[in-house]
Amino acid sequence: MTYRAASFVLLLGLSVIGLSACQSDNPYVASSLPMPPAPPQAAKTLDLSAYPAPPRDYGKYRTWGWLNGQLPPGTAWVDSAQVVEALSNGLDQRGLRPARSNQPADLYVSATTRQETRLRQVREDYDPYYGGGSGYGRYDGYRPGYGYASVPVVRTYQENVMVVQINLIDARTGQPVWSASADARASNNLADRSSALRQAVQQALSAYPPS
Repeated sequence: MTYRAASFVLLLGLSVIGLSACQSDNPYVASSLPMPPAPPQAAKTLDLSAYPAPPRDYGKYRTWGWLNGQLPPGTAWVDSAQVVEALSNGLDQRGLRPARSNQPADLYVSATTRQETRLRQVREDYDPYYGGGSGYGRYDGYRPGYGYASVPVVRTYQENVMVVQINLIDARTGQPVWSASADARASNNLADRSSALRQAVQQALSAYPPS
């Protein structure tokens, strides 16, 4: 055997001995266990607050009735019958019909009206005089001229307004689903009050259903 071959055999033997040493017994034994079941309270409880609320389907609301069967109250300005008429007409124009006596309503409606006195400021441009004068032009010498003297004036007025608040409640869940208020100017005239009531109701309901 040549010297080169003997060296190769010696290296091979040392490699086998080292590999055998690495394959000694491992004190750690691999094992796997099934995952423990969730606690009973976790399996039965669903936290819906962690999820966004689904968009409300206003198309499912087709009929309405008065909340607790009570008509909206009247005031010194308008009586209850006028409020009922204005609301019924306004709801009808929004596609909501009164529920029949033998059928449950989809929505309950409540409304209040009140009178308020508010201050309104109006700015007016007051012209105390219209004056003439004369002076020198830049290029052609002396020439006459005319001009206005305008003074802004702010006037404050008191006005009466009719305020209407309308609330819609889901008849099945009892949760409020929509609310709005609006107002309109009204005088002490009876016809003007009725017109202001209708205008305020229409303005409030113009936002239903919300987009």
